[in-house]
Amino acid sequence: MPPIINAQGLSKRFGAAPLFQNISFTISEGDRIGLIGPNGSGKSTLLEILRGAVKPDSGDVAVRKGTRLISVTQISDFAEGSTCSSVIETALERAGVSHADHHFRTSEALSRAGFPDSDLPTASLSGGWKKRLAIVEGLVQEPDIMLLDEPTNHLDLAGIKWLETLLQNAQFACVVVSHDRYFLENIASDIVELSRMYSDGFLRVKGTYTKFLEAKEEYLHAQGKRQDALANLVHTEIEWLRRGPKARTTKSKSRIDKAHEMIGELADLNQRTREINAKIDFSASNRQTKQLVTLDGVGYAIGGRTLFEKLNFIVQSQMRVGLVGPNGSGKSTLLRLLRGDIEPTAGKITKADSLKIVYFDQNRQLDPDISLRRALAPDSDSVTYQDRVIHVASWAARFLFANEDLNRPVGKLSGGERARVLIAQLMLQSADVLLLDEPTNDLDIPTLEILEENLLEFRGALILVTHDRYMLDRVSTVVLGLDGLGDVERFADYSQWEVWQRTRKAKKSEKTAAPARAAAAPEKPAQTNGTKAKLSHTESRELASLEKKIAKAEEELRAKRAALEDSEIVTDASRLHAAYVQAEDAQRSVDALYARWAILEKKQA
Repeated sequence: MPPIINAQGLSKRFGAAPLFQNISFTISEGDRIGLIGPNGSGKSTLLEILRGAVKPDSGDVAVRKGTRLISVTQISDFAEGSTCSSVIETALERAGVSHADHHFRTSEALSRAGFPDSDLPTASLSGGWKKRLAIVEGLVQEPDIMLLDEPTNHLDLAGIKWLETLLQNAQFACVVVSHDRYFLENIASDIVELSRMYSDGFLRVKGTYTKFLEAKEEYLHAQGKRQDALANLVHTEIEWLRRGPKARTTKSKSRIDKAHEMIGELADLNQRTREINAKIDFSASNRQTKQLVTLDGVGYAIGGRTLFEKLNFIVQSQMRVGLVGPNGSGKSTLLRLLRGDIEPTAGKITKADSLKIVYFDQNRQLDPDISLRRALAPDSDSVTYQDRVIHVASWAARFLFANEDLNRPVGKLSGGERARVLIAQLMLQSADVLLLDEPTNDLDIPTLEILEENLLEFRGALILVTHDRYMLDRVSTVVLGLDGLGDVERFADYSQWEVWQRTRKAKKSEKTAAPARAAAAPEKPAQTNGTKAKLSHTESRELASLEKKIAKAEEELRAKRAALEDSEIVTDASRLHAAYVQAEDAQRSVDALYARWAILEKKQA
């Protein structure tokens, strides 16, 4: 069977610089392609070309006849006055589904996606629920291929898990633009990176994101060796050219042509492999105080609903706190409480004297009409950073902006560019406590890695809200989990929070199912001897062996966690990711053994 999409020789440029040139690849049945690359490499433009919304400057896109292609863009907009059900019914109508089936299909689709009310107005939905609705809108049209541009942006952790499961079990092919590394690891069958560092303009690797990192390292190592060898050859040829060959023979002319060809190839390699990354470095104050913020029985309620209560916690210097929980559970509210924008409805928050708090707002409120120059340097053509005066052009270059960008209105910048402007503003402020609310949205993977490195080195305290599980695992020293129902729990890492969530859901399901089972079960005669159910012989042997199994599993978990501190692993992205996956697996094994031990102990009691 021919591929669903066959793209050959695609090129596209905006202005002088090309986004990509002469790119060719195919998308076949069952492909789940993760499309990555630096901001500005052309990922979204490539999706638009594949769906036919944008014409390439050169090249062709052939789509298999009869293919139903659905696209989910970064911004999810719906018709004014629409409801969740009307959006899905309209999608079903577009797909040619019989009107008689609309109500059932709509209810089923929205229920599976977790919507509590199908008649909710779309204008009342949060960004995360709008994204879910846009994805469901595409799914009900039964696509052969889906193109998804940053689908995890605005989704909470539960929403990301839902989307992962959906794509893992999908019958359709998909191309997904994402910077979420765990998401890519879990869903992708292929990874494609658009980047000028590659001779073909992109690198495609079959397999997971980890496999891609390994293949990329091999590619760059081979390219580096070629670069070194070529540099030596060019040096020799330049020396020969300087001497000036006396005889202009055919052989010498051929060597001159070859020398110029090698010089051109080396210049191209040097240009492509030159790393240009944002330079992020938050400034910590020199405060010696250990305890920075104390929360004593803190609670917050709004509109008759308690977000959290009885929160006792001390924020200390060099502590890195990850805040997790579903959308609406109060994560951003807790940051605003710490900042002092609002007061708790219960308890008390005590801060160290003259505490310097710097806040990154996920809503990215920048004046769209001012120029980039004024956004980066409001008062003059220079900024003062770590006691040094830096010209605005140099400061802009640090965040990957060119001189010609300085007069661009902020409203014309991309999401990733606006995020870099906000980070630049924050870096000018010395901080005791950094409050970061979703700083990862729209940032590309190279910038995310630089941000992580800086947060690991930051000498103050950090409180981080993010749906990027990789960053949570790598940066956080403690995790606070908010369930949205009033409870707040402290965990060592994100995996413990996940186990807690699963355990609570299981208990809730058990409580719901118990009355139904009791009502359905035939009445049994009452026991007269007062005995309880005992363990079987097999269960008794299992219980006796569990202690040793738990000890062994905990020892293995300690070894896996120790590997995360190994300096060689920490500096190797692919090995670090693999180490995190192994540590997560070890943690799940320990949790499963403890859960089984609790069941058998309870049965024996």
